[in-house]
Amino acid sequence: MIGDFADTFKNRTVLVTGHTGFKGTWLTIWLKMLGAKVIGYSLDPITKSNLYDLSGIADQIIDIRGDIRDSQAVEVVFQQYRPEIVFHLAAQPLVKYSYVHPKETYDVNVMGTLNILEAIRKTDETKIGIFITTDKCYENKEWVWGYRENDPVGGYDPYSSSKACCELLIASYRNSYFNENQFHEHGKVISTVRAGNVIGGGDWAEDRIIPDSIRALEKGKPISIRSPKSIRPWQHVLEPLSGYLLLTSQILSQGPEFSGAWNFGPGDEGIISVENLVSLVVENWGEGIWTIDQQTDVHEAKLLSLDISKAKHKLNWTPRWGINETIEKTVHWYKSYKNCEIFSLCTNQIEEYCSK
Repeated sequence: MIGDFADTFKNRTVLVTGHTGFKGTWLTIWLKMLGAKVIGYSLDPITKSNLYDLSGIADQIIDIRGDIRDSQAVEVVFQQYRPEIVFHLAAQPLVKYSYVHPKETYDVNVMGTLNILEAIRKTDETKIGIFITTDKCYENKEWVWGYRENDPVGGYDPYSSSKACCELLIASYRNSYFNENQFHEHGKVISTVRAGNVIGGGDWAEDRIIPDSIRALEKGKPISIRSPKSIRPWQHVLEPLSGYLLLTSQILSQGPEFSGAWNFGPGDEGIISVENLVSLVVENWGEGIWTIDQQTDVHEAKLLSLDISKAKHKLNWTPRWGINETIEKTVHWYKSYKNCEIFSLCTNQIEEYCSK
């Protein structure tokens, strides 16, 4: 069993931008399990150790290296392969990096998104665009209840602001070119999806709590954390990916009713502090300690959570793994990957998730 949408993607041509990244690789593996014809468009992996290379998934897809800022290169891919479905994950995804490289962050996230939208607009065969943004796109007032899809977007730091800009850009294209009321004319549906803090095996990015923790634990060093009291919506990478796939399957069967913005966050038990998360990692690892990084000098929100009522009621989507199982599966992956076949490690976890 590989999901409630087991036959939805079989033999369909699917373009995944950012397929060499952490989430992109997991999504690509899942799509191949579902029988999709996957075209990947991305830069090289950003870290020496990375899930994409270790999994060997490149041998099963059309692997194209390119920059989403290059509009001509993007159009060539669309013209050559005519994807029916596009999952746009390519991005500059790091908050801390965005403070140092704000122009790059906006160029990649906003103008890159514009290039994908234009390619979708010009390609008759492309019917669905799923744009991955972030929970940080909301204007965060640090209130205790979760943000809903119709709450204002904003963003304090350059990364969050760039993703809010993407949401406004996509909404403009939806209104102007892919309007639901004219669906019979253009036949396209565009949706944005906003996930929480995604964790899981195979992430080695800098300045992310799980990769930083694993690197420290493997070296026998203390885990250094920036904001131990900050509360975030933590979820396993397979949770939002299942939401993206389910949403796409509903669009294929139901059409424009499912366009718009969607939250795919964890249940209430997954909304915990950084120190509680790291304590669970240490507990599952079997040893280790953590300390507070006193050098933090950039703004980070103290409280953020998502309201997932829309996905629950309209898609019948709910998280399957609680925070304890999420940490258990994540730590198990990192403890296992050096001694097993990594593609199978990933497919086994996808099958475990789907059978939950």
